[in-house]
Formats: sequence, structure tokens, C-alpha cells
Amino acid sequence: MPDIAFAPDRIPADGAFALLIAQDQPATDHFNAADTQTNGAIGRAMAAAGFTGKKGQTCIVLGATAAHPSIVLAGLGRDPTARAYEEAGAAAALALSREPAASLIVADPAHAAHAALGAALRSYRFDRYRTKETADDKPRLATLHILTSDPEAARAAYAPLAATRDGVFLTRDLASEPPNVLYPAELADRCRALSALGVEVEVLEPAALAEAGFGAILAVAQGSAREARVVVMQWRGAEGAPLALIGKGVTFDTGGISIKPAPNMEDMKWDMAGAAAVIGTMHTLAARKARVHVVGIVGLVENMPSGTAMRPGDVIRSLSGQTIEVQNTDAEGRLVLADLLWYAQDRFQPRASIDLATLTGAIIVALGHEHAGLFSNDDALATQLLAAGIASGEALWRMPLGEAYDKLIRSDIADMKNIGGRPGGSIIGAQFVQRFVRGPWAHLDIAGMAWATKDSPLAPKGATAFGVRLLNQLVAEHFEE
Repeated sequence: MPDIAFAPDRIPADGAFALLIAQDQPATDHFNAADTQTNGAIGRAMAAAGFTGKKGQTCIVLGATAAHPSIVLAGLGRDPTARAYEEAGAAAALALSREPAASLIVADPAHAAHAALGAALRSYRFDRYRTKETADDKPRLATLHILTSDPEAARAAYAPLAATRDGVFLTRDLASEPPNVLYPAELADRCRALSALGVEVEVLEPAALAEAGFGAILAVAQGSAREARVVVMQWRGAEGAPLALIGKGVTFDTGGISIKPAPNMEDMKWDMAGAAAVIGTMHTLAARKARVHVVGIVGLVENMPSGTAMRPGDVIRSLSGQTIEVQNTDAEGRLVLADLLWYAQDRFQPRASIDLATLTGAIIVALGHEHAGLFSNDDALATQLLAAGIASGEALWRMPLGEAYDKLIRSDIADMKNIGGRPGGSIIGAQFVQRFVRGPWAHLDIAGMAWATKDSPLAPKGATAFGVRLLNQLVAEHFEE
């Protein structure tokens, strides 16, 4: 990621720079000055390329003058929002990535801050394990100067956005790590680093989990040599009952005895993306000193087949005391959430509980890779989450719950079974989780959104950190004092 530096908004005398252009709006003073300085090269390039400022458009002007090796134009679309400035800033930074230093001109300080955030988010790389890359293979952009009318105001506006950036990067890093490196105990240790920001971190190890009765989580973990952990993180930015954020953290999921097919099983290293999003959100809230009391709880397990593994047909007793007939050991995430939600509600009596989990492939069948599934027992909370999804660019779609679905998980020998057949699979998963809920609750099935197989405007392909910006937006709008 390049260093971000804010400076006064004047056309640079030399070096590469970028302008953000709104569609169907008069040319700005900056554009006119830049076009004059380049003897009309920018205007000619726009006309030749058919560049109109449409959202997503870019135009690169090479060799406009000897002093300006490249000039980038990025489209904002009509009536640009903060999100449009982020995406245009990201596009500009990507186009300038081969330059050692460059400038991005955005007059308004608030818009400049969002353009800087977009540039930072799109510049993310996870290259910890690459040893053969040459200098030519890597981006060269070391410093991006954001030129704006009030640099101090832009810096102030960027500070909370930088906290979000760091939370997103932490989440992407965690979800990208290989499973031989990031297993339950290691992920728990990484959570401890949040204490430097003032987060209270408590790690429950296997003996404590057994004594407390975390039967569902321990059942999932019993097939692995890597023992389970539950991590409790508290940010006390205000008094009163907390908001509880719950994350599924299956650091690798083979499916257990109900083993998955071999193709693409390597993707199951990011079956802990829900937990990673909770950890990244806690980082963001603490880093920006959010005036809110939030507790984040993540259940960290590895789901493996072995002679000690949970079997189809087993009956396990959850922390709530309810019994579960296991009919498929690959429906393990809901078992983890069952104990976590009960624990969170029993210990903290939260204002509301929100869980995030890569819970079902069925949600991808239903919604593709455009929305995460939202299930909730509280209309007000659901409405707040839907709005936060639109504002943050992390879209949700509300899915149904109901007694008819609940009947499908009735067991002949226990209180419930953990699957209910193929139809409505994501709903069945949420319906199961709801049996362990007291109070306002929302379940976010992020299986289709946690990992991307192609680049997006604000992220390269790979871990997306879906949920961090969404939850931060929700807290800022509805839960902060």
C-alpha cells in the first residue's frame, strides 16, 4: 500500500497525476488548469477515448508533456457519492501503480479522504509467502499525494477511514493465511494483539470450554489435533449493555467424516471469514475510539476426519442444554454458532446479537456473489443492517424464517437435528441457529461474499473482508452514543 500524504490542491509541476471527473458536469478549475498546462492533450485524449466521466471509466494520457509521463482520468458517474470517490480513487491508484510517486487531485476534503481510502483498499496485497517476485512484478507506487483544498480537514476526515482500512486489512490477512499457519491457537494469539488498542481479550482454552459445557464446539473440534479456542474481545467505549458480534472461525473445514469433495477444498482455509470480520471490526472500533460497548466472540476450531471425529448419528449436548442429532458433520458452523450465541446472551445480556458465518453453499445458489443473506427475528435491526449494507457497499438481502422451516430440523431422538434436506438450505441453517437465540438477533450468511475469484473495484481477488465496513457503519449510525 502506498503512503498517503495530503497537500494543497495545485496542479503538480511534474510527475504523474490523476483527476476524478464527474459525468455530465461542467469542467472544474483543476481540469481546465491541467488541460491548459498540457496544451490541450487531456481534452484530446478524452475525445479520442470517448471518456465522459461515466462511473468505472478510466483514461490514461501518456506523454502529455515531458514533465508529466502519465495522467489518469477516472470517472465518478453522475451525482457521485462517497462510494463513487472511493472507487474512482482506487481506479486511479491502480492505473498509477507503476509510478514511484504520483498525485491525486480532489478539491473537497471529505471527498479527498474517501478517494484516499479507495486507493488504499485497492492497493492491498497478500504476498507474505512469495519469494520469487522481481521488482518488476510488484507495484512501484510508494507515495500517493492527495491534493486538496484543505489538507488538515482531509487528514481529519481520513483518520476514522484509516481505522476502517486497517480493520479491513487485518481481516483480509487472516482469511488469506494458509491453514498450517493459522489454526485455532494461533488465531487466538493474534486476537491478543488487539489489547494494544485497549480491547480486553480473554481466551478460553479447552479445559475451560469443557468445564463450562461448550459441547457443540468441542464436538466439532474433537477430530483434530488442533484444539478449540473461544476468544472474547470487549471494547468498552461506552457504558451499558453491549452489542454482541459473533463469528464462526473454522480455520479449516474438511467436512469431517462427511468429507467434502477434493476439488477446491483448499478454499476452506477461509471458513473462518466470519470470525476474521469480527476481529477486524473490533480493531476498527477500537482504533477510531468508537463511543460504544461491543463484545466480539469468535469460536475457533478445525473440522477434521479422524478416529476421534464426530460422526453422523452422534447426539451432542450444547451449552444451552439442548441436544442435537448430528446427521452431517459438514454442517458444523451452526454448531459453533449455537454455543457462541448462547454464551454471549447468557453472560452479557446484549442489546442485540449479530453473527457472521460462511455457513452454507445454499446462500450462493440463492444470491450468487452479489449479496450476503440476512436473517433476523427483529425488523428494526434488519432494517438498520440493510441500510448499512447500502451505505457501506456491502449489500445484504433479507431471507425468510418460519415455523414451516423449523419443522424440518425436528429429530426423532434429540431436540433437533443439524440438517433438514437440500431445499432451503441457507434458511434451515439460520432456523437452526435461531433455536439458540434470546433477544434481537441477526444472522449474516456471508459464504458468497467472503472470497472473490476476480478483482473488484476496491479489492484484488481473494479475501474481501466483507462485514467490517458494514458493521462499522451500523455501529456509527445506530449504536454509538
